[in-house]
Amino acid sequence: MIIDSRFAGPPGSGNGGWSAGIFAAALDENGAVEVTLRRPPPLETPLDPVDGEIRDPEGQLVAQVRRVEPFTAVVPPVDRPTAAVAARAYPGLVDHPFPGCYVCGPANPDGLRIFPGRLPDGRTAAPFRAPERVVPATVWAALDCPGGWAVIAPGRPYVLGRIAAVVAGLPAPGDECVVTGAMVGGEGRKAEVHSSLYGPDGTLLGYARATWIALPRA
Repeated sequence: MIIDSRFAGPPGSGNGGWSAGIFAAALDENGAVEVTLRRPPPLETPLDPVDGEIRDPEGQLVAQVRRVEPFTAVVPPVDRPTAAVAARAYPGLVDHPFPGCYVCGPANPDGLRIFPGRLPDGRTAAPFRAPERVVPATVWAALDCPGGWAVIAPGRPYVLGRIAAVVAGLPAPGDECVVTGAMVGGEGRKAEVHSSLYGPDGTLLGYARATWIALPRA
């Protein structure tokens, strides 16, 4: 497997959600799967899945993948107009640690362009138009950054450390969806978040729980 450069997250590495979705597909595309990122997923590099581990050509551990027991981590939905209003106040439009991110980067015209803004209750929400090609990793990607932006603050970037997701269905290309996120706990540099993706008719297409890690302050 190879993470194409167009699926970048932080510079030089793959977007965490997309990468985790690709890694999860190597194990099982159905049910609940958890991916722990042990180092930034390298771009344009052949990666091998072996016994629940993803390793690079030098044998370095990139990620660990495992099935987990069914769980619930659903963030309540909002209607699309409410999500659109929240997205207009997306903090990343002004201050983004990784503006080229495939999922939420305002400087990436070919990305998913999911811009999660805060709701009054602290959740995040954003509209999401499904791209022309939709695979399970698309749902993993859409579930990634909306959870992160529930904790990311100016001058305090976070990166994905672990994510477990359930993909219940795929949006059709062009579907107008909504994604929501929320912080549910954390300690020290770790933040625990949930996120959910809803289809045009409000159907829950997927949900995730994740651990985000704050990067050291500059």
